[in-house]
Amino acid sequence: MSPVEILDADLAEAAQELRSRQEPFAFATIVRTAGATAAKPGAKALLAADGTILHGWLGGGCTRGAVKRAALEALQSGAPQLISVAPEDLLEEKGVAPGETVDGTKFARNGCPSRGTVDIFIEPCVPMPELVILGGSPVAQALSAFAPQFHWSVSSSLPDEGNPARHKYVVVATQGQGDLAALKAALAHSPTYTAFVGSARKFATLAERLHQDGVDPALTEAVDAPAGLDLGAVTPEEIALSILAQLVRVRRKDLVPLDA
Repeated sequence: MSPVEILDADLAEAAQELRSRQEPFAFATIVRTAGATAAKPGAKALLAADGTILHGWLGGGCTRGAVKRAALEALQSGAPQLISVAPEDLLEEKGVAPGETVDGTKFARNGCPSRGTVDIFIEPCVPMPELVILGGSPVAQALSAFAPQFHWSVSSSLPDEGNPARHKYVVVATQGQGDLAALKAALAHSPTYTAFVGSARKFATLAERLHQDGVDPALTEAVDAPAGLDLGAVTPEEIALSILAQLVRVRRKDLVPLDA
């Protein structure tokens, strides 16, 4: 059963609308309370990408700041968060400070007069990363078949000019069929990551032609060529697997800061 199936109609509809627009959001559920609290276990809310409550209710303002911070962290990392908002004297009894994480629970101070404790589970819902695969080569076909199994949303064309930021990952797998045009189109969208299926020598020749056409050398220097991790791949399927492995590594580095 998905989270949407156990929400009330308004929350479910709002969540589905955000999902259809490929916008990140989060669910917040109160899983435990102690002492005097306005909201009780089972209360739910739908949080926007900036951590604000769109629908639902989690009690008064005592938990709002902690929920917002946890939602932002969950959406950034892609990992759920469990927060416990408790009065300061109780935190002192536990020997933890506000903002500290112990055994997977992050603690926050409840400064409200009610002095209750509220434990809230934050579940992020981030859109699948969108992968543009340019070309109809055997490698492109194999990559298009593999990628959805690893939670990539696959497209074979670049986004419209009015929405250039939707696709962050581009693999040019034209393999001799319009290489230059495909690279030029991909780099014009300034993706976060671009890979080229072909030898380093071939890409160097194409890059020089792109520079002559006015493409910034900094853009071509950022292209991974040849695409894929060095697995000793030979067949189109093996090459596609090596590219997918590289994409997963890049994606995870995007989600988690390198110094984390």
